[in-house]
Amino acid sequence: MGDNPCRLAALGMVNCLGTDTRTVWERTLRGDQSGLVLDGEYFPGRQIRVGRIGGGLPEVPEAHARYRCRNNAIALAALRQISEAVRAAVREHGPARVGVVMGSSTSGVAASETAYAAWMRDGALPAGYFYCQNELWGLAQFLADYCGATGPAYAISTACSSSAKVFASARALLETGVCGAVLAGGADSLCQLTVQGFSSLQAVSDQPCNSMSRNRRGFNVGEGAAVFLLTREAGGIQLLGVGESSDAHHMSAPDPEGTGAAASMAAALADAGLAASAVSYLNLHGTGTGLNDRMEGKAVSRVLPGVPASSTKPLTGHTLGAAGAMEVGFCWLALANPADGKVCLPPHCWDGAADETIPPLALTRPGQTLPAAGRVTLMSNSFGFGGSNCSVVLGRDSW
Repeated sequence: MGDNPCRLAALGMVNCLGTDTRTVWERTLRGDQSGLVLDGEYFPGRQIRVGRIGGGLPEVPEAHARYRCRNNAIALAALRQISEAVRAAVREHGPARVGVVMGSSTSGVAASETAYAAWMRDGALPAGYFYCQNELWGLAQFLADYCGATGPAYAISTACSSSAKVFASARALLETGVCGAVLAGGADSLCQLTVQGFSSLQAVSDQPCNSMSRNRRGFNVGEGAAVFLLTREAGGIQLLGVGESSDAHHMSAPDPEGTGAAASMAAALADAGLAASAVSYLNLHGTGTGLNDRMEGKAVSRVLPGVPASSTKPLTGHTLGAAGAMEVGFCWLALANPADGKVCLPPHCWDGAADETIPPLALTRPGQTLPAAGRVTLMSNSFGFGGSNCSVVLGRDSW
C-alpha cells in the first residue's frame, strides 16, 4: 500500500451460487453446493457434475453483436453490477485512461464448437458467428467497448492462474500513470473442450469436489465471472501484494514438493511487505486432485503454517481462467461484509476425512470468523498448468 495505494473499489460476480454478490456471499457462508449439478450437455452419453449458472443471462446488445457468446454474456452479468462505478471512472479519468485486463482460458470456445458443428453439417459457418467470440482478446475488447473505455485492453491466458495475474498487470497500469482506473477480472464458460478434456485427464468428479480429503475424486468444471474496478485511492479494500512463479516442472502436473507454489506465496508477502504471521486467511487453490492437494498442502505448511484456509471450489466448481479473480472475490466479499464486528470466513466444505499424506491444515469450519479490527489481511492462491503460479494479498484496515 504505502505511497502507491491500489484500491479494489467495486466487485461484480456471477457463478453457480448466484448472479449477484449478495446471493453469492450468503450461499457461500451456508456452504451451499446445490449449484453443482449433473449435466449431459457437455459430454454426450455421460452425466458430468458441473457448476453451471442457473437462470437467464443478459443479452449482449445489438451494438456489440459480433461479440455475442455465453462467455461474454457471463462477463456482462458481472460488469452490470458495477456499471455505475465504471461509468463514473470513465467520466473522471477520460476514456483513454481507463484500461481493461481480463483473464480467461476458453473465452467463447462454446460458440466455436456450435459454429464448427454447423459447418460440418451444412458446409458453412452460421451467419452470427465471428471469430472474436472465440478470441481471448475479444473478452477484454467487448468489455472495453461496452464501457466506453479506450485505454489498454488485453487478455491474459495462463490456464488457472489467468485472472489472478490480471491484478499485477492492472496495478502496473495504475502505478505507471498509464491509467487512472482499470477494470480487471476473469470469465470462463462451460464448453465441451474443457469438460471432456479434463475428463480425459481423469481430473473430474461425479460428486462435489472434496478438496484435501483422502476420499477426493477430482474437481467439477464450473463457469462464472468476477470483475473489479481498481483505482489509485487510499482506504477501503487494498491490493497489497502479488507474487508470481513458474515451476517449469511438467505440462500439466505441479512440482510435487510445492516449490513454485511456496515461492509465489512468499513473493506475494514480500511484495506486500508483510510477514507470514500477518495473514489471517488463505483461499486455497484446492482443486481436489491428488497432485494439487498434496503439493499445496506442503507449500502452505511451509509458508503459512496454522493459517485458517479453505477452498471455495466445492461451492462454485473450478472456473478455470476465471478462478483467480473469483477467489480473490471471495476474499473481497469477506472484507466488505463484516457482521457484528467480525469477518466471516468461507467454510471448507469436505467430508472431514483427512489425507495423512498432506501436512495438517487449519481448514475453516462453518461460522468461523475473525475480528474486524485493525488490519485484516487475506491471501488467495491460483496455480495453473505448466506450473504458472500466482498469489494475491488483500487487506483492509478501516472498519
